[in-house]
Amino acid sequence: MKNPKIPFPDTGADKDQLLTYLKKYRQKDIKWKKGKSFCLVYYPGDERAKLIKSIFDEFYSENALNPSATPSLTRMEGEIVSMCADLFNGDANTRGNITSGGTESIVLAVKTARDWAKTNKPEIKSPEIIIPSSAHPAFIKASNYLGLNFVVVPVKNFRANPEATAEAITENTILLVGSAPSYPHGLIDPISEIAELAHRHNILCHVDSCIGGFMLPFVKQLGFPTIDFDFNVKGVTSISADMHKYGYAPKGASIVLYKNPELRKFQFSVYTNWSGGVYGSPTILGTRPGGSIAGAWAALKGIGKEGYMQMANETMLATKQLINGINEIDELEIIGHPEMSIVSFQSSTINVYQLADELNKRGWHFERQHLPASLHFSVNYIHRNIMDTFVAELKEAVKEVKKFKLTKLSDKLQIGLVKTAKNILPEGSISKFQQSKSASSDIHKTKTAPMYGMMNVLAGSGELDDIVLDFLEKINTLE
Repeated sequence: MKNPKIPFPDTGADKDQLLTYLKKYRQKDIKWKKGKSFCLVYYPGDERAKLIKSIFDEFYSENALNPSATPSLTRMEGEIVSMCADLFNGDANTRGNITSGGTESIVLAVKTARDWAKTNKPEIKSPEIIIPSSAHPAFIKASNYLGLNFVVVPVKNFRANPEATAEAITENTILLVGSAPSYPHGLIDPISEIAELAHRHNILCHVDSCIGGFMLPFVKQLGFPTIDFDFNVKGVTSISADMHKYGYAPKGASIVLYKNPELRKFQFSVYTNWSGGVYGSPTILGTRPGGSIAGAWAALKGIGKEGYMQMANETMLATKQLINGINEIDELEIIGHPEMSIVSFQSSTINVYQLADELNKRGWHFERQHLPASLHFSVNYIHRNIMDTFVAELKEAVKEVKKFKLTKLSDKLQIGLVKTAKNILPEGSISKFQQSKSASSDIHKTKTAPMYGMMNVLAGSGELDDIVLDFLEKINTLE
């Protein structure tokens, strides 16, 4: 562990000094306000953002840890849960809580399933959850944290496969999972079939709608074809949805909902034998930032159904522009038939990672995926005025990649070496090689196509785990 290079300040800096620092630090940040980012940032426009920020600021210092100190936050959280229950076709029995994000919502849903099984299925000694391969890795994280086994089942046409799920169910299964939609490809799993399996086997069913929960209901009301996914579906017992995505709330706001209060009780953590008093906590976080709760409340109340419908409509029009543009490019193929505003495409004729490099040079930011190699775009309201520009630059980038259809020789050799070495070298050799090759590289300047080519080769291996761990260590260390 390196010693910090920045000493603790003797005196405080003024606003101008801090802004000078920020200007320097943000030079390489994506220009998301210009619509350049198709992930991570969801922006409702300046006027709506100003309103939400003003309410956030009102609760800058508040902590929702103790409801007796801030009953206002308790009231706002309760109203949010009620509004979301209405949105997802719950009823008066629906319960839930605000969390810090989709991962916490998912971990809590899995924790609830585990503790529910301890009470209702005590004969199970090795509880397991079943997830499709397209489900968010937060379910893997939750299983690892909570000491559960997980079974990953293959998808069919990039959606969860009910037949494979049914075959995977054992006497140890406590939870089935479906996505609405899945993050990688924007496709809704057959929730009705998965939930029916859960109901038949008397186990729980969680729907991960973290990325689509605040988009799909309005998409459906606008007349676009969608698949039922919420509490209208028999067998669905819990739902997660991120307000800080298509709900356009400040970061740090998600919700987890349960069909009834009996289920939610298993989410809570209680300890009464502490010298500091009785400890009871509904979520993983102890300190619960008041600003996030207030900001989420302001987003739902301030935007309202009319506002969300308008934003959803413009987002879907922008998505249609993107889909039409991709379909005009012979080299690209959209994966599946997206139900909302998440689009991924692949190619059998060009290297999509090279295409990504070309688009990055033009200032665009999005996700690179593998299994299969593809590029992922989450279209939202901020993209309504830039889609023509992006499609035009996408077409130009494809033309540029076609000039160099084959990967550069050095890249091909590096990936070929990995393919060969994977079968003959000891564990750890490849990751050490990769570490040596990238030890002095600047991630902002390095071509990434060969790196992602190696990821495709090494996917699911300990070698790739080591490479990623080395990368995480590097970017989380101040140098």
